[in-house]
Amino acid sequence: MAVLIFLVIFIVQTIAEKRILLNDPSLLQSQIHALERKMEDMVVKYTDLSVKYSDLFTKNNDQSAKYNDLSAKYNTLLTKTNAGGIFFRWGRKDCPANNTELIYSGFAGGSWYDHTGAAAEFVCLPRDPDLTTKFTSGVAYMYGSEYNNNEFGHDAGNDLPCSVCRSTVESSVLMIPGKSSCYDGWSMQYHGDLVAGSYYHKAATQYICLDEHPESLVAGQDDHNGKLFYPVRTSCGSLACPPYHNDRYLTCVDFLGVLTLNKSESLPNSFVLPSRPK
Repeated sequence: MAVLIFLVIFIVQTIAEKRILLNDPSLLQSQIHALERKMEDMVVKYTDLSVKYSDLFTKNNDQSAKYNDLSAKYNTLLTKTNAGGIFFRWGRKDCPANNTELIYSGFAGGSWYDHTGAAAEFVCLPRDPDLTTKFTSGVAYMYGSEYNNNEFGHDAGNDLPCSVCRSTVESSVLMIPGKSSCYDGWSMQYHGDLVAGSYYHKAATQYICLDEHPESLVAGQDDHNGKLFYPVRTSCGSLACPPYHNDRYLTCVDFLGVLTLNKSESLPNSFVLPSRPK
């Protein structure tokens, strides 16, 4: 009972002391000053943080501007790099009408079909040659290339035209033997028949892709032989059959490809700051 009475007296005294404190003007004034000092400290800290944020914001804008500038230069360089794939179109005097431009058209040529030391390559000779007479030693020879039968729609002896083309949007060039269509992601320029020199001729030879709709040259009808070509036929044995089949003729396709930049790319998150606090 005595403990209970003591506890009641203690509580009453505590309440009374609090009333006295709340009614003490000097105490209230000191507490107000303390709050003002804390407020001033917070303002100073906020100002310091605001200055640091502004500095970071400025640096971020500078970095973003540099990034955008480098990105623009990269896109420009990529565009220039992508353009310029060059290819030969054998049997035609023009280029395909799919983002290509004609560099020149001319005459298909090469070595004599039966010379032992003949060069292997087909070449596309320009119509406006620059010739010289300064050499007197041993020579190699250049001949025109002719159809040697009528299986390509032209008489034997007709000369073969050619054109050199350049892509305006793509850079990678590839001819695939045995295909008449492109793989996904590539752009077909033309397709046709795979041809080369005959196996029983002495001269080395080269596989080229003759356009599906070949043309011939005007005033090139005389049969003088020269660089000859024939359709290419499969021979099973060392050649995998299937997928190939014996005594079938090979098609070909000439196509271009390009590396593309993802246009949806944006600045990395590390370059983005939130809006400045008000």
